[in-house]
Amino acid sequence: MSVTLTQLNAFVLVARLGSVRAAASALGVSESAVSQAITALRQDLGDQLITRSQAGMTLTPGGTRLLGTASQIVMLGAEAHAAVRAAQGAPEQLRIVATSTFAEFVAGPLMEAFRRRFAGSVEVTTGVAASGEQAVLIGNRLADVAFGPGPADEHEMPIVSEPIFKYRLVVVAAGNRLPRGPARQWRWLVDPSGTDPGSETARLLQRLEVPDGNIGVFQSQTAAWAAAADGAGVAPAIEHLVSHQLRRGELSFVDMPGLPVEECWHVTLLEREWRGVAASALRRFLNTPEAMQLMRSPAAGVPPSRFKPPVYVTIWS
Repeated sequence: MSVTLTQLNAFVLVARLGSVRAAASALGVSESAVSQAITALRQDLGDQLITRSQAGMTLTPGGTRLLGTASQIVMLGAEAHAAVRAAQGAPEQLRIVATSTFAEFVAGPLMEAFRRRFAGSVEVTTGVAASGEQAVLIGNRLADVAFGPGPADEHEMPIVSEPIFKYRLVVVAAGNRLPRGPARQWRWLVDPSGTDPGSETARLLQRLEVPDGNIGVFQSQTAAWAAAADGAGVAPAIEHLVSHQLRRGELSFVDMPGLPVEECWHVTLLEREWRGVAASALRRFLNTPEAMQLMRSPAAGVPPSRFKPPVYVTIWS
């Protein structure tokens, strides 16, 4: 038997994310590489572990028993990797994942301010992840801190998710081209979070019963707002982030029943005893007036031509 950490990591991600594709995306490898790892693990353990049906993927009894043990092994592997890096004098890694809107507007300024405050040597990487994937990425030590709406379900993994900032979701359009007719018939312009079932934008579109054919997905929120200002349709927006365009008259609020919607950003990370020093320091920083101001103050966002999720930025202190 030659079970490897790579095989166990692939198995845990497929089991928790529900597909080979999602696991491959989280690991940054091809789907065939994940499939090969699962096949090798099945052969080594003599069990199918995961079966596929019309209802989706299901764990066998053996797969169910393996999941808890494999998760612990994956976490210990990450601990070992961090310990060796520390012994070599390498900077501590702080891997951030966020929903696309948070990554576009807030993550960069927030991490730059944190870097200035943090006394130690830290390597910060920031990437985009769907809300439903964030808890799994944190629990399997593929990320250290996540920003988004928070996990929709309870997890047995050693993670915590806490609210950090309240905001309001609105709908905007060009001031001289307010839409007519039922909202489900309008042309809706969204950033990549609109395709994330757990996002506030996706929940709004689902509540309004907007068909997929009426949804246009842009590479960034800034690009979606620009198209709305040109009269191409309406766009969901976080009110305080779109305030510049509203003040300049490029966009106007669309008056709709049930809007604005109160929402909240959460931070998700490992429980205290599992966190690294940098992740604990970042959690404390999020309570400071400086961090609150950075999340509150509108930013220009990443230019549409440069924002192509997932985006990764490395910062050295």
